[in-house]
Amino acid sequence: MSCVSCQPPDRPVAAEAAHNGWVPAALPSTSLRPTRLPRSRRVLLLVDFINPLDFPGADKLAAPAVSAARATAELKDRLALEGVPAIYANDNYGVWRSDFKAVWSRCRATRGAAAQIARLLKPRPDDLTILKPRHSAFYSTPLELLLRQLRCRKLVIAGLATDNCVLFTAMDAYLHGYSLWVPEDCTAAERDDAKTSALAHMRRVLKARTHASTALRKRAQGARAAPM
Repeated sequence: MSCVSCQPPDRPVAAEAAHNGWVPAALPSTSLRPTRLPRSRRVLLLVDFINPLDFPGADKLAAPAVSAARATAELKDRLALEGVPAIYANDNYGVWRSDFKAVWSRCRATRGAAAQIARLLKPRPDDLTILKPRHSAFYSTPLELLLRQLRCRKLVIAGLATDNCVLFTAMDAYLHGYSLWVPEDCTAAERDDAKTSALAHMRRVLKARTHASTALRKRAQGARAAPM
């Protein structure tokens, strides 16, 4: 999957984001204060879902990417109920004067799969976001510092593409000592065999679990059905 420029919006970022229905948490009017972060041993990491899908091969990725985004949106909601925070780690597509709100707004304003994914995974005001310049969400980003402040030890990684940025991110996470769950239904690749091979590599080498996100739903349903 190629990294290509997602041009910044013509309107100011805040106006564009508000126009598309996402208004992030407001900054204090008088001063900038440190963000109060939750403490959570688990964190959901969303890799490159907010994506213009305008590179060669994107037509093969579009449908499975929408399916993965839908499954991830359901997983994100379930994990939020357990107090698990979400971090969007997104490519900057070479636009160095951009930010995550601009990338999301531009993708939301397009048509087709890119806009559908942006709607499915619209960030909440308390979600965390970073932009990354290369494949791994750890490379030249503050992700490791952020995870330490969250007291995270277990990463749930979802995103695009399984055999590219998700794999690179999982490899770096393993090197940093995190235990991994990469739900197979929450990632997508241009080819099924590439996805299967990447997931097998993560299971074998990175000791990652790759069972589908539906396992969490079934576990929750079982807990509710259990006799008191």
